[in-house]
Amino acid sequence: MIASTSSDSTDGLRRVRRALLSVTDKTGVVEFARGLSKFGVKLVSTGGTWSALRAGGLEVQEISGLTGFPEMLDGRVKTLHPKVHGGILHIRGNAEHMASVEEHGIEPIDMVVVNLYAFEKTAGKPGVSFAEVVENIDIGGPSMVRSAAKNFGDVAVVTSPSDYDAILAEMTETDGSLGYDTRWMLAKKAFAVTAAYDSGIATALEAVETPAGKAKFVDDALPPVLRVVAPLQQALRYGENPHQTAGLYADGSGKGVAGGKQLQGKELSYNNLVDLDACWELVTEFDPSEAVVAIIKHTNPCGAAAGTTVLEAYTRALEADPISAFGGVIGINREVDGAAAEEIAKLFVEAIVAPSFTPEALERFAAKKNLRLVQIDPVKTKRVIKQISGGYLVQDADRKSVTEAELQVVTERAPSPEEMKALLFSWTISKHVKSNAIVYGRYAEGFGQTVGIGAGQMSRVAAAEFGAQKAVLPLAGCVAASDAFFPFADGLEVVAKAGATAVIQPGGSVRDADVIAAANKLGVAMVFTGVRHFRHG
Repeated sequence: MIASTSSDSTDGLRRVRRALLSVTDKTGVVEFARGLSKFGVKLVSTGGTWSALRAGGLEVQEISGLTGFPEMLDGRVKTLHPKVHGGILHIRGNAEHMASVEEHGIEPIDMVVVNLYAFEKTAGKPGVSFAEVVENIDIGGPSMVRSAAKNFGDVAVVTSPSDYDAILAEMTETDGSLGYDTRWMLAKKAFAVTAAYDSGIATALEAVETPAGKAKFVDDALPPVLRVVAPLQQALRYGENPHQTAGLYADGSGKGVAGGKQLQGKELSYNNLVDLDACWELVTEFDPSEAVVAIIKHTNPCGAAAGTTVLEAYTRALEADPISAFGGVIGINREVDGAAAEEIAKLFVEAIVAPSFTPEALERFAAKKNLRLVQIDPVKTKRVIKQISGGYLVQDADRKSVTEAELQVVTERAPSPEEMKALLFSWTISKHVKSNAIVYGRYAEGFGQTVGIGAGQMSRVAAAEFGAQKAVLPLAGCVAASDAFFPFADGLEVVAKAGATAVIQPGGSVRDADVIAAANKLGVAMVFTGVRHFRHG
């Protein structure tokens, strides 16, 4: 058992008489400081935080008034001073410590309120300079956090605005004091904050080369050490099944599905989040200049389509497989309007993810109280991490796409312009279907639409057969996309028999010549991408 750093018993209260506040995220800090002042807490602050508190009408001492030194070196040195760290680190029950601080005129600091420079956000900015990255490495902040956390027996350290209300509530009950358990809880959070912060710095700087004294970021370099540090954002009801515990951990960027803003509905489940991520990754493959809707079931699309409006795209996606769509998750690549919401609301779905919703859409969805609406600030996933027994697998996210100019026509007949558009659309969808994958698609009324999807089959022939069996819309005149090459001609023959007139596949099989010959015999146009899109999980 870890012993208390104070002479008091472990249930002892500590009165907060002086608090030092220095925060990057100023959310709620003025209100928090105002609450502290009501208990007679003296406030000390730095730079922008001091200005914010003063603007809020609070009496606050500038850090230079406490230390007797001005902020120096463009703000690099302001809290690195014995009157700061001595005030934090001395143990109140230690007679020698107390004599030392009294001799040097050091005033106790009983609470440290600090959150750190947004280093990872700075490092992740497009075109950011190396000098700017280095300048955003916080020194004084982590030092104060560590000092306060180490001396949690006497000092409270507050690193998140989410704790402000609970702290003030406890101080109200204890006449301005905080208990040991609270200080220990805050200390553990603080050490996690500094660990994550240092990890972020190390990871970012490992991706920097400095040839000839000039620094540059190397985005495609695998990190020598895999560091995954993410705080628990939300405990989930359970995992994939009720007997499994689960939680959502976020990277702190506030972007992507983990950083999504839930606008209404029941609590998101583990399976909801997995499916939301799958459909969001799919629809963001397409430029928002055309609306794209994907309906996902168990991470696989059961229908996907484009259109001039969200309503058009949704209608086409639904008609591809209306039975499987029941109880699914919907991803939309642009703002959802009232007309689309009116139609979508007729179907039972678990969740909808989009970049935004109009007031009319929100009003229409409000009647479906259990429907989860999630608004997302887009971000491109850089790497995929998968845990295996004894370790982790890391790979770049599959961001490869192909253009018409990159395709190789390998048959006597080339695809028609309409077939080519359908092929490219279906190929993009196939990237998001579990292997083995066959996607039947078409180009109808100027937009791409899936017709049938064969997902996750053990053989490519079975995927082709299953996709055709699942088709609700006519297959005659459709195209087919295969996520990997046809190892034999039998798979091609199945899609041709189903009604496909053109095929897109990677090529690269030792029997490519046999497959091409079969395509020519069947009058099927075929193109090779030179790229495969295996998706194993």
